[in-house]
Amino acid sequence: MTREDGGGVLELLERIGSIVVPIAVALYALLYIGIEQIYAVFGVNPQQVGVDQAVLLGRMTSTLVLLLLVAIPLLGLFVGLGWLADRMTRGAAARLVRRIRELPWIAAALAALWCGATYWGLFNLFGDLDLFVMVVIAVGLGVLAFLIPFRLLRRKAVGRAGTKVLVGGLTGAGLGFLLILGLVEGAIDVQDSGQSNELLNAVGFQDQWAVVKSAEDDKPLYDGRWMMLLGESDGTYVLYDCDKLETLRRPMETTNLGQIELDPEREAGFTCGGLAQQNTP
Repeated sequence: MTREDGGGVLELLERIGSIVVPIAVALYALLYIGIEQIYAVFGVNPQQVGVDQAVLLGRMTSTLVLLLLVAIPLLGLFVGLGWLADRMTRGAAARLVRRIRELPWIAAALAALWCGATYWGLFNLFGDLDLFVMVVIAVGLGVLAFLIPFRLLRRKAVGRAGTKVLVGGLTGAGLGFLLILGLVEGAIDVQDSGQSNELLNAVGFQDQWAVVKSAEDDKPLYDGRWMMLLGESDGTYVLYDCDKLETLRRPMETTNLGQIELDPEREAGFTCGGLAQQNTP
């Protein structure tokens, strides 16, 4: 490999890192908002079930390790494909990319359109949008809000670096809003079906169920029904009663947990709210 080739690969890795880091920071910043929305479905907040930033990061450790193991070979594959495409075109691919970057209006327009499209997740939180409406929003917002600022930023090296950070940050925010949307839908599914999905498990939501017993005589409470343990904090268990669709709190000193089970299997067609429907007049 020539010195020029090595510099090209290192330059590509540097560019990828300058975008990936802002994406990761923005995505993690919005993750906790998504966690708040999960527990809001059950009428509590993360602090009431003992989930703070440290607990969330600890629960997500295995997921982060798996993501890292997947991201490293994907990054290597992406760099390898870029090098191969440049070799197959005898440098034409690299020259095309450099040419686009040297044309400030084209580079600014592409970045502006992309940033406009990142607002898709945010707008989807307020209503279901079809593809045509989203394209109109992305193009309009990108041209009106981002095109001229990005064009002005490209006049200096520090401005171009700032553009990368801004594009990466907005990309992470857009992915974060999509994540929030998916987490809320997953929490509603848990509330209705009593079963978590893979997305909720990936962000540290514990699908943990137990039979609640009295600490005095160790007899089952609530007719021995399985209760979902949302968490505990300040000496209090926070439980979700799938049968009555209610969130309950019980002092830990008067409560024993028996027959604890993670990710229980449900029969086909199982739904929560059986007792709630019976009590409805």
